[in-house]
Amino acid sequence: MSALINKVRPAVSQDRRTFLATGLAASAALVTASLSATEKNQPMDVSQLGKTPHTKFAVNIEMWWTKLPFLDRIKKVAEYGFPGYEFWPYEDKDHAAIARLNDELGLECTQFTAWGFEPGMNNPAQEARFIAKIKEACGVAKKLKIRKLTVVAGNNQPGMTQDAMLAQVTTALKKAAPIAEQHEVMLILEPMNGRVDHPGHCLYGSADALRICREVDSPMVKINWDLYHMQITEGDLCGHLKEGLDQIGYLQLADHPGRHEPGTGEVHYNRVLRQAFELGYRDFVGLECIPATTELAAAQGVAAADVW
Repeated sequence: MSALINKVRPAVSQDRRTFLATGLAASAALVTASLSATEKNQPMDVSQLGKTPHTKFAVNIEMWWTKLPFLDRIKKVAEYGFPGYEFWPYEDKDHAAIARLNDELGLECTQFTAWGFEPGMNNPAQEARFIAKIKEACGVAKKLKIRKLTVVAGNNQPGMTQDAMLAQVTTALKKAAPIAEQHEVMLILEPMNGRVDHPGHCLYGSADALRICREVDSPMVKINWDLYHMQITEGDLCGHLKEGLDQIGYLQLADHPGRHEPGTGEVHYNRVLRQAFELGYRDFVGLECIPATTELAAAQGVAAADVW
């Protein structure tokens, strides 16, 4: 039987097999050593936790180290060895200080929120304001060397049907697309979930988001594919990733229930991250999750999820 398996198995060079085995063993050893040091209450080097073998993770610093000043949270990202981070509103931030710190620490800020829940992009009366905001946000993004901006469709508008709201989202994004293309900054539209976090929103799951982005038909308008929201709304994470690959601009994650780090809930993130990797996704995965206990434990859970 083993001879038959060897005949049909794709050829893999010994050097590559050794390289992969060594890398995975090193990753597993790092996680094991980290957990052991924690259990024994010993000091440990956290600087390697974010240097994961397959996936580039970006810490959401609106959810991690929240008791620290904003710029100190960015320093923590580098301290833990993560290559990137993300945040939410940009209006209340010191952009010059952020840019200096990114250069100093060698970090990438992967995305921020350019347009949130209220007032909705799904409201025709807000269209001009939305376009102006995208112009402003793209300017900030270029200064910070940020390649992607999250936009949110909006909460339900009184007197508007679901179809009308989503049609307005499509219209608004079509008008914003040339701005994004000119600045070479991608707008990533984020569907939410209504069962736990965002009841009364107008965009849930992948189907409507895919339809909108395919109709807009711009390389700079894609989906912020938050796996946490997708799990709650529709499940079948691996299957939907494959079906929507052409419109995925960015991935985020959190486990469910709880919205904590991988390993705390029902999602087998080792398999989901492997699926994204095998489909060819090589950009950042945002850690928009709340540490269940400590940031150290959360980083350990993230590192463990990238071992397969």
